Amino acid sequence: MKAIVVGGGLAGITAALDLADARAEVTLLEVRPRLGGAAYSFERGNLEVDNGQHVFLRCCTDYRALLARLGVEGDTVLQERLSIPVLAPDGTRATLKRGGMPAPLHLMGSLAGYPFLSATERLKTARVAVAMSRLDRDDPALDEINFGDWLRERGESAAAVEALWNLLALPTLNLHANDASLALAATVFQIGLLESNDGGDVGYARVPLSRLHSDPAERTLRAAGVEVRTRTRARGIAANDSRVTVESDAGPLEADLVVVAVPHVRAPGLLPPGTLEQPVEQLGSSPIVNLHVIYDRQVTDLPFAAGVRTPVQWLFDRSESSGLQNGQHLAISLSGADSEMDKTNGELREEYLPALADLLPAARNARVEDFFVVRENTATFRSVPGVGKLRPGPRTRVKGIFLAGAWTDTGWPATMEGAVRSGHAAAQAALRAPGRFTSSSPMVEVA
Repeated sequence: MKAIVVGGGLAGITAALDLADARAEVTLLEVRPRLGGAAYSFERGNLEVDNGQHVFLRCCTDYRALLARLGVEGDTVLQERLSIPVLAPDGTRATLKRGGMPAPLHLMGSLAGYPFLSATERLKTARVAVAMSRLDRDDPALDEINFGDWLRERGESAAAVEALWNLLALPTLNLHANDASLALAATVFQIGLLESNDGGDVGYARVPLSRLHSDPAERTLRAAGVEVRTRTRARGIAANDSRVTVESDAGPLEADLVVVAVPHVRAPGLLPPGTLEQPVEQLGSSPIVNLHVIYDRQVTDLPFAAGVRTPVQWLFDRSESSGLQNGQHLAISLSGADSEMDKTNGELREEYLPALADLLPAARNARVEDFFVVRENTATFRSVPGVGKLRPGPRTRVKGIFLAGAWTDTGWPATMEGAVRSGHAAAQAALRAPGRFTSSSPMVEVA
């Protein structure tokens, strides 16, 4: 069985490994010079800088299994127990952490002393969390409901939305709670916080993302027998009853099946007319903006923190991972960053350097050695109400063509976990599809 995987992100890497495990002859095409897709690093002077701050949770079991397959679990940090420092400009600090009680009671102790909400707001939030835990996230009706509206209908104040619900909604949904689908919000909060005691423990890379994903993935793919072709663009796909042909920079490539694992903004241009049932261009895009600040000295001892009552959503210390020898490298991650996309670097600097100084007193006397911005205009699809019916499954209308990517119908928002799950789903669908296999290459399902 010959298979081609178009796209070398986490979805494509996963699909290619699964197909190779099933004894397929797999070729992976990636237009960039490296694998890893949207999670990568680049060089700036003597530093190796991540394009964005990609975190995962303990509940991201498929992504963590991929890291284990690549042999890089040791290059990540996973908290033993959820603990999120929360900072405000007036100097108020708090820590959202879990206790030893079963979920969802494991968060109640932290919530009881949360200083950014009044006693009445804390009580209401506890009740809303219980209501959230009881939602049936498989109910398609939830996808038609606005998450912010649902919160307000249950008495949640604007302060509670900003100071609590958005701390997880923004980075996982890449949208403000007021704009997001309740179905996807329920997935995030139930799996991450409300179903298990330890699901929300935070993990992140201790090395640059390209060292975590790109190089190890290429080694693992080649060891599994996958032919990896980077710097190779797929320009179109055609299919008949017996074969699928990918037109590429390397010429036409034929296979029994193709897994298309590219972003949703690119997929329709590759596929034959009529391949997709859903108008995936209507998924839209939600941007992420990352600000990088290099100080001449250490300004915080926190590995990461969330901000409330400030434009700073999340900040991360990336000094060690980027290779900074002196000073401190902070990365500020801004999700759902529609307004920030339109601002110049100078405008962002004028807004965010004072905001950082308000949160971190040591930054007030520190010299800024460098400030630069990384914009991801089409970082994810928009997790708005109604998005569920626009997300296709792994099968298409055309025999032999399958889809993978965090934008497909994984049940998860556009996360690394969702991308890996989509790769597994695409490989399973391909391996189970009849009529695409040669007699010398029997179909073998992966576990």
